[in-house]
Amino acid sequence: MNYAALRNRMVEEQLIPRGISDERVLEAFRTVERHMFIPAESRDNAYEDHPLPIGEGQTISQPYMVALMTQCLDLKGNEKILEIGTGSGYQAAILAAIVKEVYSVERVELLAKRAESALKKLGYNNVKIKVGDGTLGWKEHAPYDGIIVTAAAPKIPDAYTEQLNMGGKLVIPMGTMFSQILTVAEKKTDGIQTRDMCGCVFVPLVGKDGWKE
Repeated sequence: MNYAALRNRMVEEQLIPRGISDERVLEAFRTVERHMFIPAESRDNAYEDHPLPIGEGQTISQPYMVALMTQCLDLKGNEKILEIGTGSGYQAAILAAIVKEVYSVERVELLAKRAESALKKLGYNNVKIKVGDGTLGWKEHAPYDGIIVTAAAPKIPDAYTEQLNMGGKLVIPMGTMFSQILTVAEKKTDGIQTRDMCGCVFVPLVGKDGWKE
């Protein structure tokens, strides 16, 4: 498989026509090897326009959704970002290709270990992963310039607004367990301002301040 050609086609056919215009984001999608974060049996489909299963009842999101969420953070390159839901590690790799530091929290230990291994193998040394309750964030390394949540929440957990820098952005799918709105929240001096981006469907955010098991 010519994966480089498939990555370019993904960018040209799936991302740019849908409004992904941030050059940093597009360059990350051209270079990060998405197929390396996907189980071997699904690698031929790595650059197609849909989510894929990665085991443990979890998925790797559709490329466009990863790109949209990344673009919503409005990254400049020197940020420290918190990711909730490491999953395959692909979103963390995209972020790592753009920003200074990525901290990622994953609930499922097996997925965290797999993601850590893939990221190290590919040389993304600016990502740190821990296993834990993602709804609590990662207080030790706060505050963050941006937070990206790759699972669906019923509301914004308090930890996220507390751990976000003033002026920082949070990208989170919010709604029911079966249907959500991708929401961008920005921390301002007078509170949190939110705007809706689009409908989406993510696996549920499980934890103390999310959905129960």
